[in-house]
Amino acid sequence: MLDGVLHLRITARGQQQHCWRTVPPRSSGNQGSQITMSNPFVHIVEPLDPKEPLKKFFNLSKLEDERYARLPFSIRVLLEAAIRNCDEFLVKKGDVENILNWKVVQHKNVEVPFKPARVILQDFTGVPAVVDFAAMRDAVKKLGGDPEKINPICPADLVIDHSIQVDFNRRSDSLQKNQDLEFERNKERFEFLKWGSQAFKNMRIIPPGSGIIHQVNLEFLARVVMDQDGYYYPDSVVGTDSHTTMIDGLGVLGWGVGGIEAEAVMLGQPISMVLPEVVGYKLLGNPQPLVTSTDIVLTITKHLRQVGVVGKFVEFFGPGVAQLSIADRATIANMCPEYGATAAYFPVDDISIGYLIQTGRDKEKVMWTKKYLEAVGMLRDFKNSSQDPDFTQVVELDLHTVVPCCSGPKRPQDKVAVSDMKEDFETCLGAKQGFKGFQIAPDRHNSVVKFNFEGSDFELAHGSVVIAAITSCTNTSNPSVMLGAGLLAKKAVEAGLTVKPYIKTSLSPGSGVVTYYLRESGVMSYLSQLGFDVVGYGCMTCIGNSGPLPESVVEAITQGDLVAVGVLSGNRNFEGRVHPNTRANYLASPPLVIAYAIAGTVRINFEKEPLGVNASGEKIFLKDIWPTRNEIQAVERQFVIPGMFKEVYKKIETVNESWNALGAPSDKLYSWNPKSTYIKSPPFFDGLTLALQTPKTIEDAYVLLNFGDSVTTDHISPAGNIARNSPAARYLTSRGLTPREFNSYGSRRGNDAVMARGTFANIRLVNKFIDKQGPQTVHFPSGETLDVFDAAERYKQAGHPLIVLAGKEYGAGSSRDWAAKGPFLLGVKAVLAESYERIHRSNLVGMGVIPLQYLPGQDAGTLGLTGRERYTIVIPEKLKPQMNVQIKLDTGKTFQALMRFDTDVELTYFHNGGILNYMIRKMAS
Repeated sequence: MLDGVLHLRITARGQQQHCWRTVPPRSSGNQGSQITMSNPFVHIVEPLDPKEPLKKFFNLSKLEDERYARLPFSIRVLLEAAIRNCDEFLVKKGDVENILNWKVVQHKNVEVPFKPARVILQDFTGVPAVVDFAAMRDAVKKLGGDPEKINPICPADLVIDHSIQVDFNRRSDSLQKNQDLEFERNKERFEFLKWGSQAFKNMRIIPPGSGIIHQVNLEFLARVVMDQDGYYYPDSVVGTDSHTTMIDGLGVLGWGVGGIEAEAVMLGQPISMVLPEVVGYKLLGNPQPLVTSTDIVLTITKHLRQVGVVGKFVEFFGPGVAQLSIADRATIANMCPEYGATAAYFPVDDISIGYLIQTGRDKEKVMWTKKYLEAVGMLRDFKNSSQDPDFTQVVELDLHTVVPCCSGPKRPQDKVAVSDMKEDFETCLGAKQGFKGFQIAPDRHNSVVKFNFEGSDFELAHGSVVIAAITSCTNTSNPSVMLGAGLLAKKAVEAGLTVKPYIKTSLSPGSGVVTYYLRESGVMSYLSQLGFDVVGYGCMTCIGNSGPLPESVVEAITQGDLVAVGVLSGNRNFEGRVHPNTRANYLASPPLVIAYAIAGTVRINFEKEPLGVNASGEKIFLKDIWPTRNEIQAVERQFVIPGMFKEVYKKIETVNESWNALGAPSDKLYSWNPKSTYIKSPPFFDGLTLALQTPKTIEDAYVLLNFGDSVTTDHISPAGNIARNSPAARYLTSRGLTPREFNSYGSRRGNDAVMARGTFANIRLVNKFIDKQGPQTVHFPSGETLDVFDAAERYKQAGHPLIVLAGKEYGAGSSRDWAAKGPFLLGVKAVLAESYERIHRSNLVGMGVIPLQYLPGQDAGTLGLTGRERYTIVIPEKLKPQMNVQIKLDTGKTFQALMRFDTDVELTYFHNGGILNYMIRKMAS
């Protein structure tokens, strides 16, 4: 099929003529050359260089609109995309006007469309996306349409980085052993993904063992400026991982979306978003010599949580930004979800341009990148305050005030100065059960359990470190903290310090470049001597793929009911995420991870107590081995060079021989294997017809679960290990699998039967119906306490709809589509919460689950709700965005709640029963 594409022809008199010609479908399918006759902005298209007439761009300066120069730089990216894609259908001239008028309309819930330049996926979320695409092809065929219409239109990269686990550590062959086991466990998934890379156009797969999605994006995939189909335009991206925001540090506007929403973007749909407020975050001063970028980001995370930036953009400015490397900025942007913003944007400046050169990008392309950004007013000089745009609100941080810190024991925003760690942990021990409390009886605070490990005797106590992991793209992308860890390891070894052998230490870099510069700078051997061997290239401990602890360690923790500790250089430390046996988990810089591993406990004051005593009886303090910023920067300048990046990334798609050897079917429709426990055709489209079904009132729904605040997607849909006594385990056992073969929930996201049973299966789930933590609830008709899945099945068999009650920040955490898909399959029709995390609310909408929100000043407590009532939610015939609906209880009480369909597009999805149903009907008609 040929596409009609409008091109501009310049006549001899300099007049513009519109002419149509047919061209083959483009590989990108993106916005660049689709400048239709209805686009009212074709008059500002011009060549970036008169000598290159086929390389054009939309010259925003020709708008001659004084509002443009006052827009935040992040909003300018939205504006350019709207202008370039303006077709008076999906994107209208009125949308462009709204964005230009951002300063006036930002508080008014104005909806605008956004077409990103790219989509990026990781394998945990990418597998179910490809499963959905395969199932959508089947559904379109059943409805009489062409199944090959289901194909990515917007370019998509899928990086396989979430499947590898720390099964082996502290041995020279740990990396190979873990990678071999990764392939053994995930062969079906990998074969399926390889099929997808061949069956679907416009989808590139980065094989396992290459690195972490966001670091690969930063170092290799990101363009900063796209050069596509004859047009230059800003690079932008949405990803199926909440930490997609990391790329904002390079000046590429990006954020995480649900897998469901990402699929729609891949199919050519714009994201419908409320035009955000933009908080200007002004950085001043210089960091102190002993402070790391991790300390800075943990400080910013706590600060912005206090400011309140949920649903907003944060844009950094001020002279302090110029003191930060791109890796530092990326570290700050990576943790954007932890402070709740949608994006954390650092506009492009000369340091960004220098980073492109440092990481081996083509110098000529970099030259065009800078030229384009200058032409459209998107190149920033942070020292020039006259460039400062308007912001919704401005907050400041003096970098000189930042001190070394960690965050924990259960949330990334709970910053603790390193000098206060010992006292803070001991306070948490006795505090009431909560985000900062474990409620350990005072007489048990100093409990000690002796155990034997590999023939030697050791002791564990509350606060003992049992996991120490240098992990996650948050920090492993940053040479300053990685080389800082290496230099600290060198000094520690030379001082005669060691790490106790039972502590599970690991180093999982985000790309092969890290290993390259650690080795070339001479610090890798010292890291290995302390137990920090490279165990794999992937997210690993940061997402719960920490692997098993030694049995004797687990027995000691269990025997003493100890609050054991994990210390990791990651971005999330929610309960039950890192490891079931580490009740306390602290985020820390890579050097601090090593320091706490050497100390063996977090109950230490580094300023007053030694890290350890060497064989000569000498006390060694942390200050004795801590490297300064100047030391680190000198090594970084010498060893982090462009050649490393070029060498690693030129072979990234072919370097993994196991991947190369995988076979995959070549059919355009996937042949589902009924015996597979990894890949299964989902039931989402069963019975789907072309005709729409009128939404009906939800009558007499039972409450499946009754939650408090900060229920995360880890609670709703855990990614880690599958407990042996869980419904998912029983299902897998019935299919002939042994516990050794269970793998993780994250790896089985292509199988709805496992994931439905894994919904609300987190062992740390706190349900108000139950007096202890665990994945259970009360089945009210019988009064029995059951596993959540089993209770939901009983309700479903009896034809009873379900709802969930929740407090603030429902769905915080990773952007997991299964946190919406799972409840949908359990029969949950609506969630009633005080507030939602942005991505999760969007995912609920995408699955046709109604997100309801208490009216201001109301919550379950003020309304006297126990959750034991039955709820009737009245759905009016005529729906509009953000309308109030009536809820009737079987007790006779009636109240109203806000229906959080925020835009007309979201209502369209709801009427279709979800976004994927909408796309199937569109493609089949």
